[in-house]
Amino acid sequence: MCLSPRQRRRRLVETGDLYRIVEEPLSPDAVAGSVGNPAAGGIVIFSGVVRNEKDGRPVKYLEYEAHAPMAEAKLREIGAEVRRRWPSVKAVAILHRIGRLEIGESSVLIAVSAAHRREAFEACHYAIDTLKQTVPVWKKEHFEDGEVWVGLQGG
Repeated sequence: MCLSPRQRRRRLVETGDLYRIVEEPLSPDAVAGSVGNPAAGGIVIFSGVVRNEKDGRPVKYLEYEAHAPMAEAKLREIGAEVRRRWPSVKAVAILHRIGRLEIGESSVLIAVSAAHRREAFEACHYAIDTLKQTVPVWKKEHFEDGEVWVGLQGG
């Protein structure tokens, strides 16, 4: 099914779901607001941030790259599977940032609202684990003593 940009925006508003690859800094508050639902008893948010070391090596910064259409399609698949496994889920948002990210910046945000907290936590946990295994995002780790490309986010 091929939808126009207007139809996709309308569908987004109707469902509350959001799946995007973005270059802008990620906002947990905005993502939480996007999954708000009067029938939800809980919203769980996961924010993956750039840490200052990897395996004992000081990290300077990270760079992320992705083929956005393919990556967003995978994010939508994860969201569909979340809704299939946890029917009480009201809305899902999965955003991954690309470009240069400094220490402490958020690279990924996942928010799930559900009727009950357990389902929201389980669904969010599933979403980040599946994203790390399946979404075509590549990370270049910049260290004090060199750099390394990591495919399908192994870390």
